[in-house]
Amino acid sequence: MTETSPASAGSRRVRHLLGDIARLLIGPIVAVALALLVGAVGIVLFSGLLPAGKAFDLGLPFKAYGALFSGALSTATFVYATPLIVAGLGVALGFKAGLFNIGGRGQFLMGALGAMTVATWLGTSVPAFVEIPLALLFGMALGAVAGFIPGVLKATSGAHEVVTTIMLNYILADVLYWAVSGPLVPERAPQPITINIHDSSNAFLPILPGIGVNLGVLIAVAMVPIIWFLLYRTTLGFEIRTAGANPDAARYGGMRPRRLIVLTMTVSGMLCGLAGACILLGNDFQMTPGYDTTVGFDAITVALLGRSNPIGAFFAALLLGGMRAGSGPMQIQAGVPRELVDALQAIILLFLVINVLRRVLGARAGRGTDMTGIETVTRTYGRESV
Repeated sequence: MTETSPASAGSRRVRHLLGDIARLLIGPIVAVALALLVGAVGIVLFSGLLPAGKAFDLGLPFKAYGALFSGALSTATFVYATPLIVAGLGVALGFKAGLFNIGGRGQFLMGALGAMTVATWLGTSVPAFVEIPLALLFGMALGAVAGFIPGVLKATSGAHEVVTTIMLNYILADVLYWAVSGPLVPERAPQPITINIHDSSNAFLPILPGIGVNLGVLIAVAMVPIIWFLLYRTTLGFEIRTAGANPDAARYGGMRPRRLIVLTMTVSGMLCGLAGACILLGNDFQMTPGYDTTVGFDAITVALLGRSNPIGAFFAALLLGGMRAGSGPMQIQAGVPRELVDALQAIILLFLVINVLRRVLGARAGRGTDMTGIETVTRTYGRESV
């Protein structure tokens, strides 16, 4: 019998770790690279097909992507990435439990509405160090309620979370419209109705000295290790991941998948609500009846690109935030519309969902039992999980 030396065992563990990291990263990297390639072809066609275009400019993609990259190297990247980090963590948590939360839009809006409610009601009557936490907590609470509803429906009746969260997005947007048009309207609000908290409330996130970003960035970054610890260092996180990978095995092991569904959707909604509260108190400062967002849907891309890992979601959010920050310089310097970033994001999501790497290299490239998000999206619709 051959004994394995500690050195060789450690070497094997390192190789396995590097292999796991490579399997997690190679799919998103390929998806981003292919999206950039498709975008480059689109830019060339754009340069020659416009009425003012004289010839196809093969150098325009390099100029556009150069401006995009240079624009991403600014603090604006963190501003755009802040809500994507927090909401992306919420969607990733749902993916780990085998749940596809498309209700990030409504949950984000409820979080913003909760923060606006506290800011409007309290105004300047309490100091900022009291009002800001209250606004954030109330925003998180409303977001949690928005996630709790589809979680309960899923656990009790089997209603698919994709359907219920999409329907709730419209309902909650109407709730915000009603609140901003009625109960929250100040006596002398300008027309069209705009509620601004920057001059009439203490509930706005301060700018961090020497950094140039607001406190919301630190809150978003702090949530990454918290969710990572929850998923990989607690019993609850183990149960969430087990229920997502195999509900039958979880039930056989004494876990309660129905309870986990409700809890996971509630926490997911809470995180999306926190994203809404942070962006309202840290960047927007005002709300109109038509206040809306794309963060909930962008968070799906963040979670998939990050393979539903909190650390991966953080870097994916930075990538998308950098693309948003660089879209303006790209339009100014290269003349390429900033909407290209939306197209690139959609193409990245498309390649991730079809799992192009697995199609090319075989199922071995995507092996593993831990839910990475793609499995949740692509597995059979309506599969019993409760």
